[in-house]
Amino acid sequence: MNGELFPRERAGIVPGAVHVPDWLGPERQRELLAACRVWARPPAGLRTVRTPGGGAMTARQVCLGLHWYPYGYARTAVDGDGAPVKPMPAWLAELGREAVAAAYGNGGGAGAGVGLPAGAAYDIALINFYGGDARMGMHRDAEEKSPAPVVSLSLGDTCVFRFGNTESRGRPYQDVRLCSGDLFVFGGPARTAYHGVPKVLPGTSPPWLGLTGRLSITLRVGGLEPPPD
Repeated sequence: MNGELFPRERAGIVPGAVHVPDWLGPERQRELLAACRVWARPPAGLRTVRTPGGGAMTARQVCLGLHWYPYGYARTAVDGDGAPVKPMPAWLAELGREAVAAAYGNGGGAGAGVGLPAGAAYDIALINFYGGDARMGMHRDAEEKSPAPVVSLSLGDTCVFRFGNTESRGRPYQDVRLCSGDLFVFGGPARTAYHGVPKVLPGTSPPWLGLTGRLSITLRVGGLEPPPD
């Protein structure tokens, strides 16, 4: 009931981590969803990620700019069809820059002293698709060399996003509900914090979006030497 009566407000979760509800309006959400549907098509399209131990992630993934696999980057979908990864669009990189400004631009609070390093540009995107029973275990985004903040955009079903600490997968952590259009940015002292998605809430996607399930679009600055062909 509170969510229906009162608008959700921007919140600092821990130093460096900021949640901005409803950052993307309906039209931008539709545009981003349409782009995700194009990116998800082969070649180098949506695939199931398998862990080194032989398990499989329940969220399926497609990458832009560089292809992420456990635990590195490549120019081709090395754990998929082997095709060259799709390029990172300039407009999506700019959206990442806008997101950082929206999260930290107030100059205080949880984002104090955190921002995009001079000359840095978002050059990697990981798009994860969650069905109703999909999950994501606690993990860190640690394959990048750049300290630039990670930008996460949500489309579709609401999820429980668990944001933890930099030392372990356990407590302390906070659970944040991420709804369609929400922005979550983490950098500075929170850049390597463990985080995951223990639950997706099926049927909560806005009817006007036309999406069953959840998409997360995570933008990163690699700061990497070009990986080998």
